[in-house]
Amino acid sequence: MTEARALAAEDGPAAREARPGAAAIGLPRRLAAEALGTAFLLAIVVGSGIMGDRLSGGNVAIALLANAVATGAGLTVLILVFGPLSGAHFNPAVTLAFLLRREIAPGAALAYAAVQVLAAALGVMLAHVMFAEPLLQASTTLRSGGPQWTAEVVATFGLVATILGCLRARPQAVAPAVGLYITAAYWFTASTSFANPAVTLGRTLTDTFSGIAPGDAPAFILAQIAGGILATVIFGWLLAKPR
Repeated sequence: MTEARALAAEDGPAAREARPGAAAIGLPRRLAAEALGTAFLLAIVVGSGIMGDRLSGGNVAIALLANAVATGAGLTVLILVFGPLSGAHFNPAVTLAFLLRREIAPGAALAYAAVQVLAAALGVMLAHVMFAEPLLQASTTLRSGGPQWTAEVVATFGLVATILGCLRARPQAVAPAVGLYITAAYWFTASTSFANPAVTLGRTLTDTFSGIAPGDAPAFILAQIAGGILATVIFGWLLAKPR
C-alpha cells in the first residue's frame, strides 16, 4: 500500500510515472497478491480470535486485546509484503476509494473486489482447519443497531483517511499507520472496527469469537461503503494540490 497509487492503476501513464516498471506487474499477479494477502488477513483475524478466546478464561477484554494486537501486527506485515505487488488493498472499500480517485480502472477494481471476497472465505476456512473447528459454519453473533453502524462508518472513514493522508505526506508510513489505526479502532469503536466488506462477509462464516451473523452483515457493509466514500471525498478536498 506504500505504492498503492502506482500499483492500483491499470498499466497506463499514471502507473509508469509513479513507479517505473510498475506496468510490468500484470493484473493476474496483482490479483494473486490480493488473494494471498486477504486470505492471510482473515486467517489472522479469525485465528487470533479463537486463540484469544480459548486462552483468556472467559475474559472478553483479554481476548479482544489479543485479537486486536495480532490483527494490527499482521496487517502491517501483509502491507509491507504485498504492497509493492498489488497495493495491498485487501478491502473493497479501499479499492473503491482508489476507483473514485481514478487510480484503478473499473475492470481491475471489480476483479480486486471479487478476489478479496473469495479469499476472505478461504482464509476463514484455513483458520478453522488450524484450530480443529468445523470447516463450514454460520455465525450466530448478533451485531446490529445504530451505534454499531455508526461505528463502522467511523472505522472505515478513519482507515481510508489514514491511507490517503499517509500516501500524500509519508508513503513509507502507510503500513505501520494502518496497523496501529486498526489496533486502536478495535477499542474505540462499538463494532470493534470491521471496516472492510470482504472481512465482514468472511466473518459471517465463522461461529467463533470474531463472527457476525449473516443477517447483520449487509448494514455493516453499507456503513463501510458510506464511510469510505465520505473519507475519499473529504480527503480529496483536503489534500488537493494548490492550483
